[in-house]
Amino acid sequence: MLQLLAQHYPEHQYCLYTPSDQDTIAFNLPKQPIIKTPQSWTNRKLKSLWRSLWMAKDLQRDDIDLFHGLSNQLPKNIGKFKGKSVVTIHDLIFLRYPTLYKKADRMIDTRKFRHAAQAADRVIAVSKQTKADLVDFMNISPDKISVVYQNCHSSFSKLVSKEEKSQLSTVYHLPQNYMLSVGTIEARKNIGIVIEAMQKEAIDMPLVVVGSPTPYLDTLKNLIAQKPPKAPIIFLHQVPLKHLPGLYQMAQLFVYPSIFEGFGIPILEALHSDTPVITSQGSCFPESGGNAAQYIDPHNVDSVIDVLKQVLNDTDLQQEMIAKGQQHRKNFAGDKLAQDLMQVYQYVLKN
Repeated sequence: MLQLLAQHYPEHQYCLYTPSDQDTIAFNLPKQPIIKTPQSWTNRKLKSLWRSLWMAKDLQRDDIDLFHGLSNQLPKNIGKFKGKSVVTIHDLIFLRYPTLYKKADRMIDTRKFRHAAQAADRVIAVSKQTKADLVDFMNISPDKISVVYQNCHSSFSKLVSKEEKSQLSTVYHLPQNYMLSVGTIEARKNIGIVIEAMQKEAIDMPLVVVGSPTPYLDTLKNLIAQKPPKAPIIFLHQVPLKHLPGLYQMAQLFVYPSIFEGFGIPILEALHSDTPVITSQGSCFPESGGNAAQYIDPHNVDSVIDVLKQVLNDTDLQQEMIAKGQQHRKNFAGDKLAQDLMQVYQYVLKN
């Protein structure tokens, strides 16, 4: 986001507040951002409290015009800051599906998110679905909320060489053809219904699942052991970002049967990789997938079977999905997203 803003709006100065600058990204920008860390002894010792409670004093001292909280929260004392404030809310899944989260975490996040949404001069939602959830669950006026979409990393738009693809195939022991799913291996991501579809219909296309493991992985392995599918299922963990574009581009199909998301960036990663997408009905998925994706009922294994077979067995449909994806992904082009975000900033500063 910073790269896009600095590229399209270089007349502004961007100042980044972070508890530590030890792992900051080396930005390749014509005008480097200012990086601010805790200054006082107390703030340096209690960095998390500085970020969540005390940062507003530093914003005021530094004469900042507008502060953007990027991840669902604003400092508790943001009221002491005389400038304007914006907060991005990514999702309210912990309220929509409370059983997936610990009660203590839900209580803390509810308090943080509600404070931020109420205190901010403007709220940015990453999808229309998240905007609707803010209205429904937190009673935030829709007039206070702007929808600004996200984009995926630029590396997904670059063609991976045959040599690199061959190396990735060797490193990860990939089959020649496979379906791909990317995301934390947890119940909400729902990859188990794809495995059930493979078991029930004997779909012979291997499935590669990339993501961090959770206890749900053991559930999946037990499911596979009860009735091994005709095609193998490969789980990959700790795959670095630089390897993901190649994995996407080699896949015949990307399948994302998640129950609910705030936006669904992996769908954009697949669209930028010219890989056909199957994802879920409802939630934010029609926003990120548009008319390029094919949609399943994530609770109905027969629906998954029907759509998988339809796409896997129809090369003309695959090419049509790729072509539509090339058009739909233009809605998330960097210059458009930077413009949308800057319009929010300018609106807040003028009002």
